[in-house]
Amino acid sequence: MAEKAITTSGLTRVFGNHTAVNGIDLSVDTGTMYGFLGPNGAGKSTTIKMLTGILSPTSGTICLLGMNPWKIDDSLRIRSRTGVVPEGLALFDHLTAREYLMFVGRMYQLPIRTIQDRSEELLSLLNLEDVQTKLTLEYSHGMRKKLALAAALLPNPELLFLDEPFEGVDAVTSRVIRDLLRSYVERGSTVFITSHVLEIVERLCTHVGIISGGRLVLQSSLDELRQGNSLEQRFLDLVGSAEEVRPGLAWLSAESRADGAPIT
Repeated sequence: MAEKAITTSGLTRVFGNHTAVNGIDLSVDTGTMYGFLGPNGAGKSTTIKMLTGILSPTSGTICLLGMNPWKIDDSLRIRSRTGVVPEGLALFDHLTAREYLMFVGRMYQLPIRTIQDRSEELLSLLNLEDVQTKLTLEYSHGMRKKLALAAALLPNPELLFLDEPFEGVDAVTSRVIRDLLRSYVERGSTVFITSHVLEIVERLCTHVGIISGGRLVLQSSLDELRQGNSLEQRFLDLVGSAEEVRPGLAWLSAESRADGAPIT
């Protein structure tokens, strides 16, 4: 049996009267690229926040790399062996890219020379060399996303959490990131990724879990899930097809457009 990078049992998070995550049981093998999918508001980001220690569960258990993230000693070890690109990018706006990576590296207690060498490679690979001396507050969203990924990869973590890593990233860099993540997993590391771009998940991931309304509706290998169909079709079958939605907006037609006469 493959070693587990992530397991949860009955993982639940309640906000007031709303149950955002409802008793999910995740099982993620070490050395896999696991795609965590669901419609908006399904509970994906809340789940990642619990897995990464940002939110405490209302109930249920979590085990990461064989450890309990809610035990103090285990928590410190887990944090030294994981990397995160969160939904809301928490960068320091008044640091340059190099300064930010140096800060992150020192937090992980890496040698300064190691931080410098890895930063050089990451900034080059992610096409941030030309802006590395600018403050991050001047960065576009896509550039900030790339810097957050560089920071997450800097300590060479065993387990990487990525919340919408391709959002706002150009096509060229998206290809670089995909190749980088494939290589990372081939060397035995684990990636837990959320994305609304199903095509990217289909290209990258070996296993998927689908959450809807806070509940885990399916968890399997990608090949088992597709059953000869596309990931998009199977996803729609499980969480609700667009055919179930009323077309509406009948005025969106050539016949209903104004004739262009000026307003008087």
